Amino acid sequence: MNTSPMVSTLNTTRGARKGTAVRGLVAGALLAACAIAQPVWAASVDSLIKAVKFDDVSAVKKQLAQGADPNTVDNTGTPILVIAAREKSDKVGQLLADNPKTDLEKLDPAGENAMMLAALNGDATFVNLLIAKDAEVNKKGWTPLHYAATNGHDDIVKILVDHSAYIDAGSPNGTTPLMMAARGGHLSTVKLLLDSGADLRVKNQLGLTAVDFAQKYNEKDVAEGLKARLDSMQQGGGAAQSGSNGAK
Repeated sequence: MNTSPMVSTLNTTRGARKGTAVRGLVAGALLAACAIAQPVWAASVDSLIKAVKFDDVSAVKKQLAQGADPNTVDNTGTPILVIAAREKSDKVGQLLADNPKTDLEKLDPAGENAMMLAALNGDATFVNLLIAKDAEVNKKGWTPLHYAATNGHDDIVKILVDHSAYIDAGSPNGTTPLMMAARGGHLSTVKLLLDSGADLRVKNQLGLTAVDFAQKYNEKDVAEGLKARLDSMQQGGGAAQSGSNGAK
């Protein structure tokens, strides 16, 4: 697979000009010093991407030491940190997260960052290492919580909620994590989100609630459970209102 290599090159020196031997020696010494201070990254991007995919932390560490950019992207524009999350390359992920030059929030062309992919994969180790480096738990639009809920990863949902993930985060069209959990038929995830404060009454821009999502995707158990909970909420609200009226 061809890539767009990001390879460092030495600055070519200009043609030698007339000057004294001393000046020539000084120029040569300066060039040598620069060569030592700024090692050239001669390895190809392909080999770096391969090392990331196979969680070959030694190879990645070597290339970083040789000048590889920790924010390198592959030929699709996907950052190597996102690739590491996608492939569950936890050791490489830790190495990249530890690098102060790494942009933890860098997105791939689909608008996904490393934490989102780790959440989608149920990789708690990767999610935790990113959180430990102060990666953003909340994100505008689709969030890591949406992705964890989509695949029913309760452990990831709990980690994110415990780190102040916005429970009713809205996607670009207002879809919430609860709706995604209902869509996938993840009953335990639905319960976890509701117990964590998710609002069952929220509608997205198409006017759909979590109940609608469950019904649309033929998740009968989830739909019935959500409807029962919604009925209970409405009855409780009605009882509370009656009590309030009776007290007047």
